[in-house]
Amino acid sequence: MALRAHLAMLLRLENIGVLLGAGASVGAGGKTVKQLWSSFVDDFDESASWLLQEGFVSEQDVDLNQSNIPNVELLADKLAIASAEWLRVDDDKLPNGRFARENLNRAVVKAALLQEPWWTGPSGVSFDEELLKSHRTLLQKLTASRQPAQAAPWIFTTNYDLAIEWAAESIDMSVINGFIGVHSRHFSPQSFDLGYRNIQARGEARFGAYNVYLAKLHGSLTWEEHRGQYYEVQAAGIWPTLKRFAHSETASFGSLVLPSAAKYVQTVGFVLGELLRRFAEFLARPQTSLFICGYGFGDEHINRLLTSALLNPTLQLVVYLPEFVSLDDVSGLAPAVRKLLALQNPRVTVVGGGARAFFDKLVEDLPDPAIYDEDLKELENRLRTAANIASGSAQ
Repeated sequence: MALRAHLAMLLRLENIGVLLGAGASVGAGGKTVKQLWSSFVDDFDESASWLLQEGFVSEQDVDLNQSNIPNVELLADKLAIASAEWLRVDDDKLPNGRFARENLNRAVVKAALLQEPWWTGPSGVSFDEELLKSHRTLLQKLTASRQPAQAAPWIFTTNYDLAIEWAAESIDMSVINGFIGVHSRHFSPQSFDLGYRNIQARGEARFGAYNVYLAKLHGSLTWEEHRGQYYEVQAAGIWPTLKRFAHSETASFGSLVLPSAAKYVQTVGFVLGELLRRFAEFLARPQTSLFICGYGFGDEHINRLLTSALLNPTLQLVVYLPEFVSLDDVSGLAPAVRKLLALQNPRVTVVGGGARAFFDKLVEDLPDPAIYDEDLKELENRLRTAANIASGSAQ
C-alpha cells in the first residue's frame, strides 16, 4: 500500500513519463535482450561462429550458459565500420561481414514483430486483444491522471515494436510521435509542442489528456530513410518488406532504420537526436516523475542522461528491475544500476523481486484514477468539515 500511495502521489506531478525497454514487450510476444541474442546464436550459428572467429565477440558471448550478452547495437556499429574498411581495401571478409550484420538485424526485426497477424489485419489490432491489455491499461491510467492544464504523458521506449501504437489505436487514443502528414508522414519535431483538447469542456471540468507523446529512442520498424529524410510508413504498407527480410537470408534490409549505437550522432538535431533531446528536456522539467520498466540499462547514452538528470531536485525515478533482490547483493546488476543505487538518492525508488517487477505489475501498481478521485473527495469533505468547525468556533 505504501508503494501504491507513493505512485499515486507521483502521478499527480506536473510531468509524468515512462521509459520502456524490451522487457515491457515480452508479454505481447517480444523478447528480452538476452532472448534476442540467444535467438541469433541459435538461428544464425554460421554468422555467430564467424563473429567469434574474427574477434567481434568472445567465447563467453556465444556460450548461452554464460551471463555475458554483447551490446547488439555496438556490435552492429563495429560491423558497419569494419565493412566500410573492407570495402575500401577490397578485403574478402566483406561478404561475411555484411551477411553477419544483416542476420543480426534480422534477429532484431523478428523479435520486434510481436504477432505477425497484427500487421495484416485491415483494422489493426482489436480493442480486446489480451496480449496488449497491460499496454492499454498503462495508457489509460496515465492519461486519466492528468488534470486540466497539465501536460500529456510521455512514453519513451528503446523498442522497435508497435506495442504502444497498436494499444493506443485500439482505444482510439491519439499518439504524437514526431511525424506529421496523412499519406506521406515525415518527421517534424514541432509536433511535440502540440496536443489535443476537448473543445466541449467548460470551466474546471475534470478530464484527462487526450493524447500521449511517444519518443522511440532507437527507431521503429515502420521508419524508412530516403535521401536523408525519415518517413513513417503504415504497418500494412511496410509488412511485405519486413516479412521478406525477416524470413529470407537473401533479402537486404534496404532503407529500414535498424540498430546502431551511433545513430544519435549521425542524426544530431534530427529524428533520433531530437528525440533524445526531448528526453533530456523532459527530465529537466520541474515536478517530474519517470517510471522505468523492462529496461536493462544497456544504453550508455540514456544511462548518462538518467544519472545527470538527478541534479534536478524535483525529479522522481521509479525503476522496476526484476533482477534486483537487495542492496546486499548488487554484483549481478548492470554497472549503471549499481551506480544509481550507490547514490542512495531518496528520489530513486527501485522495485525488484523477479516477476514482482515485470511490466504487468507496474501497470497493476499504478492506482486507478477513480481511487484517488475518491481520496480527493474525502480530503475535500474533511477540509470542509474542518472549515465549518473553525467557523463555528469563531462565532
